[in-house]
Amino acid sequence: MPVAPPTEPVTTDPAAAAPPVRPLWRTILTPRWSGLLVLALAIAAVMSVLGVWQLDVYQSKTAAATAKRAQGEPVTLQSLFSIDNGLPSKAVGRKITASGTWGPAADQLFISDRRQGDRDGFWVVTPLILDSSGAADGSTGAVMIIRGWVPTVEDPASKAPTGHVDLSGAVIASEAQDASGDAAKGRVLQSLRIPTIVHLVDYRIYDAFVILSSIDKSTPAPGSATPGQPSQPASTTADPAPALVQPPSPPTDHAGLRNVAYAFQWWIFAAFTLWMWGRMVLDAHRDKATPQPAALADQAD
Repeated sequence: MPVAPPTEPVTTDPAAAAPPVRPLWRTILTPRWSGLLVLALAIAAVMSVLGVWQLDVYQSKTAAATAKRAQGEPVTLQSLFSIDNGLPSKAVGRKITASGTWGPAADQLFISDRRQGDRDGFWVVTPLILDSSGAADGSTGAVMIIRGWVPTVEDPASKAPTGHVDLSGAVIASEAQDASGDAAKGRVLQSLRIPTIVHLVDYRIYDAFVILSSIDKSTPAPGSATPGQPSQPASTTADPAPALVQPPSPPTDHAGLRNVAYAFQWWIFAAFTLWMWGRMVLDAHRDKATPQPAALADQAD
């Protein structure tokens, strides 16, 4: 009995049997997904603008708070902080008033390498022994006053003043540069540093400097008036006086930090909107590229 020759199984190429893969860009260019893209871009743009607006609100609040600190009414130095404590950040840049007697001429200091206009010179720093230091133990205290700028330490305007005085100025903090090595080099320092100056005087000083803005020369010293006679001005300030120094800009008061959080929130929402559109497009594209069970059954038949 004849035997039929064996037949090899017929194989089909899956790549040839599978339908062609549709490009992603064709799915994107369909009216449905193109329209949703335009809508997503519009929503993301609005959210981005809202984020920028919130950031502008933060900057406006910060500028207003910083200006308020610099333009506020002068207060007494003792009301800002005590000589027993360090300088708080909220006191930097504030306008203050102080009353006292100029310290000894030997305690006057000069700060080198200070620019005034287009010239280099020195800041003149003179201690003011306060009428009331505000110390808990009632001890004598002083604050270092930056009286102004002179071109040289021998300038006549650098002569130390004497007597009682009422003055106003702006509070500034110590500089970061270390000047501890200057203490043994005389009275010319390279930077404003309270930790250095405390070793050069015999009394307590505030942890701050005051840049002089004005002096009330009409106020007599306590007890200087004689009954029946007019009061005499107490302060004898050097004439000419050092050129006044412009106070630095106060540190930034970061007000409205909540608005910064709102700004980032809007930007995150904008990014999420675009991400969601992309995710939906990819899901729709995969669904169209995957053969359906009915199609597979027809190919098998």
